[in-house]
Amino acid sequence: MVKFFNSLTRKKEDFMPHGDHVKMYSCGPTVYSYPHIGNMRAYLFMDNIRRVLKYNGYKLDGVINITDVGHLTSDADEGEDKMMVASQREHKSPWEIAKFYTEIFMQEVKRLNIDMPEHVVPATSVIKDIIAFVQGLLDKGYAYQTSKGIYFDINKFPGYGKLGGAVDQKKAGARIDVDDEKHSPYDFVLWVKAPKEHIMQWDSPWGRGYPGWHIECSVIGNKFLGEYIDIHTGGVDHKTIHHENEIAQSDSLCAHQVVKFWMHVEFLQVDGGKMGKSLNNMYRLDDLKNKGFDPEDFRYFYFMAHYSKQQNFTFEALKGAQNSLKAFKMAVRSHKNGQSNACESQLENYRQEFLDAVNDDLNMPKALAVCQKVLKEEKSEQIYQLMMEFNKILGFDFEEKAENKIPQEIEDLAKQRWQAKQNRDFAKADSMREELAKKGYVVKDSKDGYVIEKAW
Repeated sequence: MVKFFNSLTRKKEDFMPHGDHVKMYSCGPTVYSYPHIGNMRAYLFMDNIRRVLKYNGYKLDGVINITDVGHLTSDADEGEDKMMVASQREHKSPWEIAKFYTEIFMQEVKRLNIDMPEHVVPATSVIKDIIAFVQGLLDKGYAYQTSKGIYFDINKFPGYGKLGGAVDQKKAGARIDVDDEKHSPYDFVLWVKAPKEHIMQWDSPWGRGYPGWHIECSVIGNKFLGEYIDIHTGGVDHKTIHHENEIAQSDSLCAHQVVKFWMHVEFLQVDGGKMGKSLNNMYRLDDLKNKGFDPEDFRYFYFMAHYSKQQNFTFEALKGAQNSLKAFKMAVRSHKNGQSNACESQLENYRQEFLDAVNDDLNMPKALAVCQKVLKEEKSEQIYQLMMEFNKILGFDFEEKAENKIPQEIEDLAKQRWQAKQNRDFAKADSMREELAKKGYVVKDSKDGYVIEKAW
């Protein structure tokens, strides 16, 4: 049984989906700038959930949104739209900004081998649906209109604060100027009435405008997944405001609890502190590459801590992950030509240990420890196949890079040499070893297999 920690109930619970397919929504990027490694931890977290569920036999119907309009510079509905800020900064249209950074995001998730949801939905593609959703909240009395826009009235939703804490504990209130037209300083915007100079705006029953940030997730989730969603993921920073507002919108319109499991990934720190432009530490995958690291090294680094704990990034820690991953891959490949017969009952024990780890709220550090224990067994192709099974969750490329790949003729020669040795034709085996050495390769034997390495 898969168990996940549910942020809504604040406890670990058995996961039981509503139907045949797991309906899963993941908060996506605001495409106004380059994604950094802190952002990518959230999508590795999403990937981890998806792979574990698939490993357990579930079929998924997943959605991730692309925020290409409406994300204001403050979670508390203050400031300009981030897309407009980027547009002014780069002297491009918001549409050009969105297209460019969406493509960058899609390239980055591919580099990290992230299993993407079945639907990738830009907010600008569902404007009509957003307008209809907002109208529905108005019709039910949960929203009201001011000269600035349409707002959600949190006092009409008794459950407001159940995810992120009581309203009086919210930091948002300290950042919101009291507006005479707003019923409460905590009411949040659903639709913004745009000034004439605002580039991104659409016709609506309330005049020209654009959506608030929080509404898009409720609308996209409802349109693509329906009124019952099994899992909603995102960063822990979204819990107190963005996700709280999503609950209020969605549950009010549908008249029942829409999302069953809310799951949040903790922050990635850098050198023990926050990331920031002023600190010059908002590293991207390209920054890691320039220092000699592969995206897979960061993927392995992510698995070294539980998603619910803050993880501290340093280049020293990443170097440790890189070395561990290199040794891990070599150990896996060393079993590929192994001649021993692994004990079936022991293989099943390892399989269950690994399953217990990943099913216990994605305990990937423990899952890696199980893998290390498996790899200490005598060299066996069955062990290799077991690791390939585990890799459905791990998501690594265990094939050697092109520049390091052993040519087929060398593989064949090494195999013939091993067979000669097994036949006790040591003269032939020694001759083949010398031939391999002349071609630049060394064969290291053990009692149950061999490993081929470059001599230089």
